[in-house]
Amino acid sequence: MSTHNTVAPAQPIKLYRVAISGHSHRVELFLSLLKLPFELIEIDLMAKGHKAPAFLAMNAFGQVPVIQDGDVTLADSNAILVYLAGRYAAGADHPWLPRDPLGAARVQRWLSVAAGQLAFGPAAARVNQLFKRPENVEAVARAHALFEVMEQGLAHAPFLVGSAPTLADIANYSYVAHAPEGNVSLEPYPALRAWLARIEALPGFVPMVKTPIGLAA
Repeated sequence: MSTHNTVAPAQPIKLYRVAISGHSHRVELFLSLLKLPFELIEIDLMAKGHKAPAFLAMNAFGQVPVIQDGDVTLADSNAILVYLAGRYAAGADHPWLPRDPLGAARVQRWLSVAAGQLAFGPAAARVNQLFKRPENVEAVARAHALFEVMEQGLAHAPFLVGSAPTLADIANYSYVAHAPEGNVSLEPYPALRAWLARIEALPGFVPMVKTPIGLAA
C-alpha cells in the first residue's frame, strides 16, 4: 500500500498543537503517514496560548489543532484530515477518503463517531484524569459501549472501513490507544487491540506522548 503524496507543499505545513491532545495527534499522524514536511508549534494551555488574539484569529473557538499551509489556515482536526487527503493524497494508490458515495459515507460515519461517541467517551474520561477531576463514570461507560461496537466490526475486517486504513482509522486511533489513561481498559477487546497494532505498523507512524495516569499510571 502506498501512502505517498502526489504533490508537496511549497514550505512545511505549520501544525499548532498541544502534545497531549488526541485531536492534535491525529493530524500529526496523518501528516507523517503522508510524508509531508511539517513544523510543530506547541500552544501553551497553562499560559492560555489558545486564547491569545493571534491564535483566536486562526480559530475563533480557541481550540487546537490549527494548520497553516501556505495561504490556507484551517481548524478542526477532522476537517484538516479531509483537506490533507484531498490536497496531498488524491492521486495516491490507496484512497484515504474514498470517492465512491458508499465508501465516503462509511468514512464520514466514523468521523462523526470521532466527534461524538469518542469525544464524549474515552477522550472525556482521559481529560478528567489529566486535570485531576472526579472520575466521569458516564464517560467510561460510553467508552466501553463504543469499544464493544468497534470490537464487533473489527472482528471481521482489519480496519474500520474494510481492508485498508482510511481517515476513519486516523480520526479514531489516538483516543482509543490512550483510553487506559482515562481508566478504560482495552483488555476485553482483542480485535480492537489488533487494530491499534496494525495502525502502529504503518510506515511513518508516530506515537502520541504517553501520560502516566489512570490505568497507565
